[in-house]
Amino acid sequence: MNVVSFSAVRAGKILFLASCFVSAMVTAEAQEKVTAGIDSLMREHKSFSGVILYADFGKVQYHKAFGYRNFSSQQVLDRRDIFELASISKTFTAMAVMMLENDGKLSFDDPVSKYLSIPYSGITIRHLLNHTSGLPDYQAVMDQHWDKSQVAGNPEIIEYLNRYAPPALFKPGEKYEYSNTGYVLLASIVEKASGQDFIDYCTRHIFKPLHMKRTRIRTNAQKAGMKHFALGHIWVEEKQRFVRADSFPSSDYTIWLGNRKGPGRVSATAGNLLKWDKALYGNKLLPQQKIRQAFQPAKLNNDSLSNYGLGWMLKGLPVLGITTWHSGDNPGYRTRLMRYTGQRKTLIVLNNNAYPGFEEMMDALEAILPRG
Repeated sequence: MNVVSFSAVRAGKILFLASCFVSAMVTAEAQEKVTAGIDSLMREHKSFSGVILYADFGKVQYHKAFGYRNFSSQQVLDRRDIFELASISKTFTAMAVMMLENDGKLSFDDPVSKYLSIPYSGITIRHLLNHTSGLPDYQAVMDQHWDKSQVAGNPEIIEYLNRYAPPALFKPGEKYEYSNTGYVLLASIVEKASGQDFIDYCTRHIFKPLHMKRTRIRTNAQKAGMKHFALGHIWVEEKQRFVRADSFPSSDYTIWLGNRKGPGRVSATAGNLLKWDKALYGNKLLPQQKIRQAFQPAKLNNDSLSNYGLGWMLKGLPVLGITTWHSGDNPGYRTRLMRYTGQRKTLIVLNNNAYPGFEEMMDALEAILPRG
């Protein structure tokens, strides 16, 4: 190699290293800006209790806890604490169904009547997955007729749907209307198709393979015995303080519907949810082309599209782009898993004091996230 070519190579290496250094500086500067921005925002939302995690391409950029695990004892929250996920649980239920479809154990277009006896016809598994079934609200039926001193699960819910048979809300596929009832039925279909208990199926086929060690479908008794479980709280005006949500058993359906499976009951840490997010970009649970089916909007009978896929809410944001997400809302809890898939960014917010400024805070958090 002559002197000229050697010098050119050396200059090229120097330029490459310099560009890497500048890129690292820009990245570090952007990360500091996000951290400072979220910290500043949370000083405005000082009543919020929970955990916030932001990741870029799966790498954690922000992960902090605020508030209390237990307000009465003033136990400070830790970012490793476990929260009730509420309806974010539906993303796991949908995955269980998709895995069975991939294994040939069921078809999305199978009628529900192939697996369960219900007083409604023409409903398929796909209708349940994308909330286009027209099924009535099972919670309303149970609230009216169930003995709340007892704990109900899926068999009792299905029994009461058959016994009281409230009318369907609309014809299957006619429109989108969010349905917890559909996801109760999906969990029971998973049991029929797999021959396994739904909780065991999710644990063996999803949580354990992804090393989500702090994620499970837990009973109320199991949660009560856990040191790192973030208890749900609600503000009681008369007492001028936060009180545990389970202090009001008749109004807290998570107690008397404590054995239900499918629409809720998964509890996890923010860190474990990031593992879930990462898995959805890979092939560990299903081939990627199969996973992408979950993020396709449902087509209604009139050929219009809804904003829900197979277990996932869908929307496009002006700056952050295509977003697949799910929210959750249980007594004392508000949760959100936001996947800005076009930019491979993730925002996870778990809240255990039913924070009234939650939506405003979420909008502000999204405004802080870096573009591009």
